[in-house]
Amino acid sequence: MAHTATPQERTGGLTATEHKLANGLRVVLSEDRLTPVAAVCLWYDVGSRHEVPGRTGLAHLFEHLMFQGSAQVKGNGHFELVQGAGGSLNGTTSFERTNYFETMPAHQVELALWLEADRMGTLLTALDEESMENQRDVVKNERRQRYDNVPYGTAFERLVAKIYPEGHPYHHTPIGSMADLDAASLEDAREFFRTYYAPGNAVLAVVGDIDSAQTLAWIEKYFGSIPPHDGKQPPRDGALDGIIGTELRETLHEDVPSRALMAAYRLPQDGTRAADAADLALTALGGGESSRLHNRLVRRDRTAVAASFGMMRLAGAPSLGWLDVKTSGEARIPEIEAAVEEELTRFAEEGPTPEEMERAQAQLEREWLDRLATVGGRADELCKYAVLFGDPQLALTAVRRILEITPEEVREVAAAWLRRDNRGVLVYEPTTAAAEADHDDSEGAQR
Repeated sequence: MAHTATPQERTGGLTATEHKLANGLRVVLSEDRLTPVAAVCLWYDVGSRHEVPGRTGLAHLFEHLMFQGSAQVKGNGHFELVQGAGGSLNGTTSFERTNYFETMPAHQVELALWLEADRMGTLLTALDEESMENQRDVVKNERRQRYDNVPYGTAFERLVAKIYPEGHPYHHTPIGSMADLDAASLEDAREFFRTYYAPGNAVLAVVGDIDSAQTLAWIEKYFGSIPPHDGKQPPRDGALDGIIGTELRETLHEDVPSRALMAAYRLPQDGTRAADAADLALTALGGGESSRLHNRLVRRDRTAVAASFGMMRLAGAPSLGWLDVKTSGEARIPEIEAAVEEELTRFAEEGPTPEEMERAQAQLEREWLDRLATVGGRADELCKYAVLFGDPQLALTAVRRILEITPEEVREVAAAWLRRDNRGVLVYEPTTAAAEADHDDSEGAQR
């Protein structure tokens, strides 16, 4: 097994070694002896962008099925064994990947590796109609609780569908539709596993108080015997030419607490200097209570109770900029929108002030340090850069690239992308019943 490491002087003292098993599993190890804990993180290169029309939500459904038992671990055993050993665990699904992770006392790392290997190698022996129906219901209920039955719950789904056109691999969100969840069969799930849950389609990172040689020996012992298979097709091309070219707008009348203006902008793909510049622009404009939009709308004008602007980085398609403003009192959307446009126009013309630039870079640097300061966060970042960009070492130098961006690059990216003709917009207007309830609450508070 070959291995590489980035010199410590370039990564703040953090190092990572890379290895590859004969069956294709990529392994990244990073020793950290500060505390007696270790993280095991496994990324599979599969997310909602790999799904086909009519079977949306399958990647997320399968994330749940992975906790339903395997050949030697029955039912809820994965949770029970990890938590019984003093560890924590979970899994998540995104457009571009599915990940599973455990943080364990250092002496329990072998257990976590065995558990992950057992379900990678043998999950199909335990996957049956009962577990399929059980988790289908769980996911449908999750959709109701997080999307369909909460204020503003479908905003993200609606805006994603606007800025990524019909037929685009990012047009639908990972939660999927109720109809597609109902249509998914047990054989669909089995075929999904056979296609994507293969050693050669995964990256395993182990970070923390570990002995690298011993850890690598355990990985070879438990994962090395899993046979390789490669039926995966490349994901559909997510590239889009430039900006949208028009504003895609919708007004919704729903039972929401207050009026809201939400917008999604197309932004440069992750892995580029332009994406780093866009992240800095959105941080200066809407990243926290010291940001330009918060100062304008919440503190100065007092027309909003919250104003934020953040970026969801995407490697396989244009990234997404997310503007979210909730109004205050009787403030109207045209007033809010005019103020937002004024600030965006000024930012595109003048760029960030020196203070804004320094604050945005410091904020992103702190967030990066926070992620790498924990063994779980560092393992996740190493997996991310290995899966999406082919090089886990990039995780250790990401902040340096942010600090190299100039104010002019930030201004240029804002001028090129933060435009009215490059966004989808949702305007929320409370229904009469919601507005009356809010009015009654205000009167009650005054009395």
